[in-house]
Amino acid sequence: MTNLEVHSPDSAELDGDLASLRGDCARMAPHWAVPEKILSRPVSPSRIHGVNVPATSARLLEAMPDYGN
Repeated sequence: MTNLEVHSPDSAELDGDLASLRGDCARMAPHWAVPEKILSRPVSPSRIHGVNVPATSARLLEAMPDYGN
């Protein structure tokens, strides 16, 4: 197991730019496991019968300008 150094974040580190985010992702990428093969397959449209959305969620989305108005 690798011993990783952990630093407490300063407020300046939390306001990083895109380059620092890409650097963080590049350092983390070797630790992400890639599945050997994808087990899920597409669902036939004949098996899709609709979507049930709770009324509170529908009202919430309706109130959002990007979705409802």
